[in-house]
Amino acid sequence: MVEIGRPLAALWSRAYLLLAMTALFWAGNSVVGRAARDLVPPAALSFWRWTFALALLLPLAWPHLKRDWPALRAHWPVMAILGALGIGAFNTLLYTGLQTTTALNSMLIQSAQPALILMVGALVMRDSTTGRQIVGVAVSLAGVLIILSRGDAGLLMALQLNGGDATIAFAVLLWAFYSVTLRKRPPVHPLSFLATSILVGLVVIIPVYAHEVWSGRLIVPATGSAFAIAYVAIFPSFLAYLFFNRGVELIGSAATAQYMNVMPLMGAGLAMLFLGETLHLFHVAGLILVVAGILVAGRGVQPAAAK
Repeated sequence: MVEIGRPLAALWSRAYLLLAMTALFWAGNSVVGRAARDLVPPAALSFWRWTFALALLLPLAWPHLKRDWPALRAHWPVMAILGALGIGAFNTLLYTGLQTTTALNSMLIQSAQPALILMVGALVMRDSTTGRQIVGVAVSLAGVLIILSRGDAGLLMALQLNGGDATIAFAVLLWAFYSVTLRKRPPVHPLSFLATSILVGLVVIIPVYAHEVWSGRLIVPATGSAFAIAYVAIFPSFLAYLFFNRGVELIGSAATAQYMNVMPLMGAGLAMLFLGETLHLFHVAGLILVVAGILVAGRGVQPAAAK
């Protein structure tokens, strides 16, 4: 026990190693979602991901849930919005989009989240913004448009975008609203907050999953199906959230947010390595603009979990 405990304790104290693993796990979520598109339908993948993640989480979260229940109940409208957006809508839309677009496109579109969070914060929460931040957002969004149009301005003019790309872009926009709304979350333990969010998210996912089953889209009984569900339940859900929260404890939210911007780059590498997806010039141009926009805006935005 001592020999095992020491490495685990050492890992638990290394913020950047924990965050590197978190970014890798979240990047792998899009890769697995794309790889399993013909085996596990999107709502099924989202439902079983969070069902198994909740089963793993509850033993750790239960003491905090009992203590925090009054605060959670008092803030139920905010919890309903956060659970519906961050757990229910985002993940189901992400997996739906991955049915018809590449994991590479998915990751690069998601790279615009910091800029979108800044924009939504200004529009919804009336956050003060500088000219530099506005320019940064505009540059990042230009990069996203290049990726969405695959470098063809004619597609944008004719609004003939890939359906999967558009679905993921909408999911990322919802994630920006989720991230901005997070500032209104109740003052509870991260584990009780996550467990409650998952419960709300499952309520949102269940009718979509039921319609998916009713329409005849069922999980293909195969080893690949089991692997995909196990991966998204354990790594980007259960472990990544624990590691992310620990990273915030060790180095703070601002440094954590900046470091997590490596996730799209990791995802692009995984997509090319495991799915054989090709990096095109429009991908490079779009990513350069997205990253440049984030740097110009000059403000790290905390990614609010749930990838």
